[in-house]
Amino acid sequence: MRTSTTILGIGAALLVPLAACSSPTAAPMSSAPMASSSSMPMSSPAMTPSMSAPMTAQFGPACASVPSTGAGSFAGMAKDPVATAASNNPALSTLVTAVKKAGLVDTLNNAKDITVFAPTNDAFGKLPKKNLDAVLADKTMLTKVLTNHVVAGRLSPDMLAGEHETLAKTKLTVTGSGENFMVGTAKVVCGNVQTANATVYIIDSVLLPKM
Repeated sequence: MRTSTTILGIGAALLVPLAACSSPTAAPMSSAPMASSSSMPMSSPAMTPSMSAPMTAQFGPACASVPSTGAGSFAGMAKDPVATAASNNPALSTLVTAVKKAGLVDTLNNAKDITVFAPTNDAFGKLPKKNLDAVLADKTMLTKVLTNHVVAGRLSPDMLAGEHETLAKTKLTVTGSGENFMVGTAKVVCGNVQTANATVYIIDSVLLPKM
């Protein structure tokens, strides 16, 4: 009996503060946390996704010509590996033809985390037709030219400036900052394009390695 009385006494002592918390007099205090919690998003804008958007957004004048929807859009390209994604962009059709001739479609699509400097059709058009035809007809030369545009690792814009070794074992020097970059003498005209396995920087000139 004494033990039961002691247990009941402890239980009653524990219930007293619980009852106090649930009593009507505690209601005014419960409204304070709600007011403060509603103000938390306003006091921490750095945590909102929109604040990081400039670091991941595409940039450059040629980005305006990319379709807004479909497989060739930025969202569509992000779903496909790089060679497939490039094939959906009409401005890169010459590059895609060259990649197919060199037999590099699977190599590029299966690569993990690479950066590709992708010349536009107009970039290939700057080359004398005789020289372009000669490169396209020579698989060894074509492979070296194309792999001279590929770097291991996904380079974000803040990592882009500097010297980078290509898959062709050559060196590319990138200069600039912000949204203005030069890869050798080629200008980045649409940068930070994401595909499933690569970051792509579209450029206005072909990067010819020393043979």
